[in-house]
Amino acid sequence: MHETLQGVQDIFDQRQQVDASATFERLWGITCEVMDKINQRFELHRDPSTESLEAYRGEAEYPAGHLAAYSGPQMDWLIHSWIGNPPLGFTNMHVTAWLGPHIKVPHLGIAWGTLPDLWFYIDFNPRSDLMIDTASLKKYYEPLNEEFLALRADEDLAPFTSRALYVRQALSDVAVCFTTPNSTHNEKRLAQVRELAHKRVDLWLSWLDEAEPVAPAQRRQLAADDLVRRRNIAERDPANIMAIRFFGEAMTNRLVRALWGGDRILPRPN
Repeated sequence: MHETLQGVQDIFDQRQQVDASATFERLWGITCEVMDKINQRFELHRDPSTESLEAYRGEAEYPAGHLAAYSGPQMDWLIHSWIGNPPLGFTNMHVTAWLGPHIKVPHLGIAWGTLPDLWFYIDFNPRSDLMIDTASLKKYYEPLNEEFLALRADEDLAPFTSRALYVRQALSDVAVCFTTPNSTHNEKRLAQVRELAHKRVDLWLSWLDEAEPVAPAQRRQLAADDLVRRRNIAERDPANIMAIRFFGEAMTNRLVRALWGGDRILPRPN
């Protein structure tokens, strides 16, 4: 398929509205499976600043959403969320895990949903300049290169290339980021998304067990850099325009702040 170069809002506006409720339920189920795995590995506590975002909505049943943020001794900020209007075809779900500065393992980024085309993103967010830190490049990214190339060779998957320069900069060179037509017969693709997600989460968890600790003197700078990365990604996401359409600027600003921890109450680790 041709590369997707349109923005999220343009795809949504130009497609015929399709009820994506069934696909939404399937994808949300996969995000919950991933969250269960992460919950089993980490000590996590819900940040009180997101309790009022447990279930939010507009004037009717949809649009609606859910946003929960967690942190703990080894987890700086973990987001489990969804937002959208499934009957109209737009949904967006996240599981993003930002580790504490005690280790230098890449962060985990998962997002997917419907435009109403099915789209999915899975990546390990780098915590260093991989042009210099070739040891991290070899350990964390090179083993995924062949899988990435095989996905790019799939003619039924359209690489999703953001029009936003910063978003492209934020992706690693083995990021899974594709769109494909959504239909009532897309169980094969949903099964593939599930398999890819579990495979990469299992790999990420194995890295945690093998990670060398970061020297205490270096942790403050690593934590500061991580926060800048997280805030930039949340604030510069072009898809925020969809939240503005659904809920207005004030609510969108609150949601974006929750994504990066701008109103957090629990302390950061280390």
